[in-house]
Amino acid sequence: MKKLIEKIIQTKNPTVVGLDPTLDYIPQYLKQKYFEEYGYTLKGAAKAYYAFNKKIINAICDIVPAVKPQCAYYEALGWQGMKTLAKTIQYARSKGMYVITDGKRNDIGSTMQAYATAHLGQISVDGVQTPAFGADALTVNGYLGTDGISPLLSVMNEDQGIFVLVKTSNPSSGELQDQKIGENSVYAVMGDMCEKWGEGSIDPYGYSQVGAVVGATYPQQLGELRRRLPHTFFLVPGYGAQGGGAKDVAGAFDENGLGGIVNSSRAILTAWKKEGSDGVDFAETARREALRMKEDIISVIAPIKG
Repeated sequence: MKKLIEKIIQTKNPTVVGLDPTLDYIPQYLKQKYFEEYGYTLKGAAKAYYAFNKKIINAICDIVPAVKPQCAYYEALGWQGMKTLAKTIQYARSKGMYVITDGKRNDIGSTMQAYATAHLGQISVDGVQTPAFGADALTVNGYLGTDGISPLLSVMNEDQGIFVLVKTSNPSSGELQDQKIGENSVYAVMGDMCEKWGEGSIDPYGYSQVGAVVGATYPQQLGELRRRLPHTFFLVPGYGAQGGGAKDVAGAFDENGLGGIVNSSRAILTAWKKEGSDGVDFAETARREALRMKEDIISVIAPIKG
């Protein structure tokens, strides 16, 4: 996680903006521009998504270390949406941002190898190596065990990472994740596996390339896992629209203000609606909400230092 941590230290901001657009989030003036040119088509929608994303990225790239596009929102637009995902990743990285692709991929063997190559690696095209999507990190589902993680570890370079689902933020996560294996919960066992998978890649900040997804909606478990998993960096969803607050995420962080990055998507992308705007200034309102979130989080954690 060295590259991500250095961006967090640089910006003094342990947050990530989820780029999860829907047409409802995009102001009418921007949508209409592309619908007039391409019609009410998937291509028109995809063009609007990309224009929206670019403006958000331009507004936050100097104050927020990372973005997290969720694949599902782009897959919903077919191949045009997937092209927009690839372009969004490339654009964010060109602006110096760390990109976490939220795909929650889960498979084994050659299939997982293909997912790893697509999102983190390079594919050989008749001997020429080229990246497909080229993100810095990928969210993955580790509940198939080591067979689903090893292909990723073999593909990642030293600047890349993965975030494994451990204790997710959704209401029914406890149906499985809170069950016991002996004296330990399922999520604790999965967390221990993250520590094991990452033990060969500890960076100077004390964290490995194998991170964990731990939700802000379960602050007690978040604090428990921080103590249990000293080398595992946390991606923390559930802040804001899902109900988590700054005090709920505080347990993710260590004594140096590091150890976690907190996600917000809807609250930032639709800040223009909350402010009662017509959306012309949506990027500026997103920036203001991102700064408000930053101040909220850093008010409850130790000062960020490297």
